[in-house]
Amino acid sequence: MQLVIISGRSGSGKSIALQALEDLGFYAIDNLPAMLLGPLVDELRSDQSPRSAIAVSIDARNLPHALKRFPTLLEDVRSRDIHCQVVYLTTDARILLERYSATRRRHPLTRDTEMTLAEAIDREEDALTEIRDLADLLIDTSRLSVHDLRGRITDQVASHRHEGLTLTIESFGFKRGVPLDADIVFDARCLPNPYWDPRLRDATGRDPSVIAFLESYPVVDEMAADILSWIERWLPRYRASQRSYLTVAIGCTGGQHRSTYLAEGLARRLAESHAGVRLRHRELGLQLTLPAPTADEDR
Repeated sequence: MQLVIISGRSGSGKSIALQALEDLGFYAIDNLPAMLLGPLVDELRSDQSPRSAIAVSIDARNLPHALKRFPTLLEDVRSRDIHCQVVYLTTDARILLERYSATRRRHPLTRDTEMTLAEAIDREEDALTEIRDLADLLIDTSRLSVHDLRGRITDQVASHRHEGLTLTIESFGFKRGVPLDADIVFDARCLPNPYWDPRLRDATGRDPSVIAFLESYPVVDEMAADILSWIERWLPRYRASQRSYLTVAIGCTGGQHRSTYLAEGLARRLAESHAGVRLRHRELGLQLTLPAPTADEDR
């Protein structure tokens, strides 16, 4: 049985994520009281027609004491030989304020209280700390469209291999902020910048002209080799720690040239010997799943 627990900040897209899983055949339940997680699993497993995939949302609408007990409740469920994933959705607080202002909806924590919207957003983040700290996958939805989020849920959650670690190599621009879902971040802003060549300004790190520019500088290859060596050295440790997801983000100023070039090369090199490698260019709005190596190549 596969169980997916969706949680996160109100306004970050939890309903969209749950609906996406329901469309994919999951039995979906919104706002499940955390204390009922174990009984729900037992009930569905004992059914004469057991469901193989369940998705539930557990968030700040739960009672505070139930959220505090979430680590114990999760450990109990995982002890029952169930493939359980905890997915936490987050969004920049400023964007949440904008979303609530645009929709004019009330935040769940402002009902029957005198809290302001900003105070409720901060209070909610504190209330969900126990769940966020145990999340297998954290998705920053600040700049994701509805279709982008549904795609991420389909690709990274519904299709996740139980036995493997999904490695994502992501490029981004520091001027738009570090991705909230990045586990490891490398800074490529010290490398020569193609942006200052007017002929390359509108191109990207995937274009031959920019690739030729960056390959003409040995320091670019040196950084790529060092990052690859670091990942190759420590990836087995992350796998051994039973992690399901690892996101390595590489940033430059705009996320268009240097970080894109490095992420492309690193992801494709890693995919030659590791299954479950994904490539994402945040500023280009592009995501790819790279072909897995053959059985004798995957190590």
